[in-house]
Amino acid sequence: MITFIINAIKIIFLLGFLVFIHEGGHFLIAKWCKVKVNEFSIGFGPSIWKKQGKETKYNIRLLPLGGFVDLEGEQGNSDSENSFSKASIPKRMAIILAGPLVNIIFGIIVYFILILFIKGDFSLALFQTKDFLISMFEGIRMLFTGQVGINDFMGPVGISEVVVNTTKVVDYIYILALISLSLGITNLLPIPALDGGRLLLIIIEAIRRKKISERVEMNIGLIGFSLLIILSLYVTYNDILRIL
Repeated sequence: MITFIINAIKIIFLLGFLVFIHEGGHFLIAKWCKVKVNEFSIGFGPSIWKKQGKETKYNIRLLPLGGFVDLEGEQGNSDSENSFSKASIPKRMAIILAGPLVNIIFGIIVYFILILFIKGDFSLALFQTKDFLISMFEGIRMLFTGQVGINDFMGPVGISEVVVNTTKVVDYIYILALISLSLGITNLLPIPALDGGRLLLIIIEAIRRKKISERVEMNIGLIGFSLLIILSLYVTYNDILRIL
């Protein structure tokens, strides 16, 4: 029972913390850009804690498998001057980029400190961190060239198994850095429903000098989200098969 509780804490903390700093990046830059944030939520499902601030509702939900920042005017028209839709293109791009960049920067810093602690050398740590980054981007390249398939993906179940199997603090921190960096890079991919997909739509808008219609944008987002759910279910199914 104690082992189960410890493992649950390890998984919830890792996933919850990485989601928190990701959504926190979106939140802080939105506030800095004077864009109204209606809700800041960590997790999905039923709410286990919530508090209404002066402008934003803060929510912690049961399943720490994601989160969201609900921006005024992001999902529809809004007459508010502080809406996301009325913010300038650079501000909207900054808000979207903030989440993935926080994960990437956090992962790099944690990995660098970890290697510095283990090896004791401010140059060897730099070289190994550089190799670490190169290997991550190499994985993305292999994905797009077909050298890595969907069957090689790992979802929350697979990640949880890896986290549970860590027996040393050093291993746990390494996994924390690895997943943070992976989360940041993956979210930058130009896929609808991910931050990279939303960023691509804004870039297209900047090139066209005309906003994409709300209907088209919503349909693209819906299709992307549906495909993401299907992919998640497939990856989770494969994770379970690997474990069994």
